[in-house]
Amino acid sequence: MLQINNVKNWMDMKKEIYFDYHLQAVQKATNVTFQENLVGRDKRGQVLGQGNRFLGCTVWLTGLSGAGKTTLSFALENYLVSQGIPSYSLDGDNVRTGLNKNLGFTPEDREENIRRISEVAKLFADGGIVCLTSFISPYERDRAKARELHEKAGLKFVEVFVDTPLEVCEERDVKGLYKKARAGQIKGFTGVDSAYEPPSNPDVRVKASEFIVDECVNQIVLHLMELGVVPSTAVRSVKELFVQENQLEAAKAEAEALPCMEINKLDTQWVQVLSEGWATPLNGFMREREYLQCQHFGCLLDGGVTNQSVPIVLPVLKGKNIAIIRDPEFYAHNKEERCCRQFGTSNKGQPYVKMIYESGDWLVGGDLSVLERITWNDGLDEYRLTPLELRAEFRRLGADAVFAFQLRNPIHNGHALLMADTKRRLIDKGYKKPTLLLHPLGIYNF
Repeated sequence: MLQINNVKNWMDMKKEIYFDYHLQAVQKATNVTFQENLVGRDKRGQVLGQGNRFLGCTVWLTGLSGAGKTTLSFALENYLVSQGIPSYSLDGDNVRTGLNKNLGFTPEDREENIRRISEVAKLFADGGIVCLTSFISPYERDRAKARELHEKAGLKFVEVFVDTPLEVCEERDVKGLYKKARAGQIKGFTGVDSAYEPPSNPDVRVKASEFIVDECVNQIVLHLMELGVVPSTAVRSVKELFVQENQLEAAKAEAEALPCMEINKLDTQWVQVLSEGWATPLNGFMREREYLQCQHFGCLLDGGVTNQSVPIVLPVLKGKNIAIIRDPEFYAHNKEERCCRQFGTSNKGQPYVKMIYESGDWLVGGDLSVLERITWNDGLDEYRLTPLELRAEFRRLGADAVFAFQLRNPIHNGHALLMADTKRRLIDKGYKKPTLLLHPLGIYNF
């Protein structure tokens, strides 16, 4: 047993013990050599990437507590994985329950917290994974070191500033931390009595208080597409094919001077589908390469993988100009193969098979410039909303989830039960305002 007769002597001894422990703790290994992996990034790209491309990088989300970093990080992770892109989200709170559980919130510990996670993120990225980090990371110098660490290793680093005003973060205060900090119960809280240094030149700035989660995620995905990390097909955007209003007169004059090809009602309906963006990422009627991908693989493979099992083609067999086909490509219309692959039969007794056999022997594909919106003057045009119009309406309604029901018959009790049960399940999952999109198919419903 150690007896202490003098408090002063005990305090001096305590300092010596701490000093000796500290010296031992900071001793560094000098007999280490960095070992190169046998597996290179090209090989990892073949296994984890898309189109044999290495996708590893780090997306670093920074912002105040309550800014929405974790929400965005998890939503982005979910979206990327659903697109077949390997991704993992490292959350600040989660990491502090394990790897960094021995760190506090002093400036030194905050710096060490970010240093460790920078190294971990680099390892994830080097392994071919899109690593997402959601940390306050208040100091610009620490974020700069994280970027430098990645760039020295030849890895992409994307700094995303979740730019949510302090007053909005305090109003949210999901964990009640701001309230405690204002009451003096928490010291050194970022944004209250500890500084946050906003990025001076972030790669992406998202206004999480002004836009819904999906829009913020899409903004980040767009930047990743520009960097070549994700294919264009992974972007959750709608590609309309209408001519810009300021170019419309010139396009109409151009159309008058071009050779014309008459199309039927069905083909005009396909022009409507393409022009309003329902068939994104197609730029127009399928060229032969896209047509064969659709027929043989059930998807489009250029620029990523997009499910597309139905060919959208224009058969060649006077009237009003509705669109211009640019860089047209003509190719043989193999009707029997098309019918067998799409419907499993070439029997002309099947109505759609009969329709295909009666169409032209050649197909033409190319990019469309559509002169005006397709309307049918049947009293239903006002209900035919485009994808962009639907999204705007969902935002106006404040919908946080949309569930769709497509039918061609009048609504009956079975339909109503499914709709009501789906809404109940979404509410049980925590959604506040799930909204039904009722989509009638092809006929009037009474």
